[in-house]
Amino acid sequence: MSGRGLWTYTRLEWATRPLPSSLVKTVGAIIRKWKKHKRTVNLPLTGAPCKISPCGVAMIMRTVRNQPRTTREHLVNDLKAAGTIVTKKTLRCEGLKSCSAHKVPLLKKAHVQARLKFANEHLNNSEENWVKCCGQMRPKSSSLASTQLAMFGGAGMLPMTPRTPSPLSNMEVETLCFGGFSAKGTGQHHRFKGLMEWGHVPSNIG
Repeated sequence: MSGRGLWTYTRLEWATRPLPSSLVKTVGAIIRKWKKHKRTVNLPLTGAPCKISPCGVAMIMRTVRNQPRTTREHLVNDLKAAGTIVTKKTLRCEGLKSCSAHKVPLLKKAHVQARLKFANEHLNNSEENWVKCCGQMRPKSSSLASTQLAMFGGAGMLPMTPRTPSPLSNMEVETLCFGGFSAKGTGQHHRFKGLMEWGHVPSNIG
C-alpha cells in the first residue's frame, strides 16, 4: 500500500470512530443553543453593566498620566462632565486607589523635650567634662581621617566600653565642636571653640 493510500485509510478510520462523550455533549449544547437563541456565542451575564466605558477609562488614564496628583474627586467631576455619573467608591473598586504618604515628624515632641532638658542641664559644664566625654567615645582603630563631631544631647550619656559598639567606629573624634545658625546672620554654620559665651559671638551673626 502506498503512502497516499495509507493516509486515506487513516483519515477514514478517524472519521468513522465514535466521538468522545465530552465532545458529544459540547456539540449537542451548541445545537440546542442555535435552535433556541439563533446564535452560538454566549449571552452577556446578568447583572449591572460596567459603569465606566472604555472611552472613560482611557480618559482617566490620560488624566492621571499627565497629572499624577489628580484626586478621585477631580476624576469624578471629569466623568460627570463627560456624561458618566460615578462615585469615588466606584473608582476605588475599579482599581484607582489613591495613596498618600503618612507625614511623620523628624523628632517627636518627647524627643525634643528630652534634648532641651539635656541642653539646659549641661549648659554650664566645663570644657574638661566635654573632653572627658569625647575621650570615652574614641575608638581603638580608625580607617578615616580625624574629623570634628557636633554632638546633640539625648536623655543621658552612653558610656563606651570595649564591648559597646561605637556609632563612630570608622571615625576618630578629635575635638568637640559647638555650632549654631542665626536668623540674622550670614546663613552659614559657625563653630565656636571652648565655652560658647556671648562675648565670643561675632558681631555679624548677632
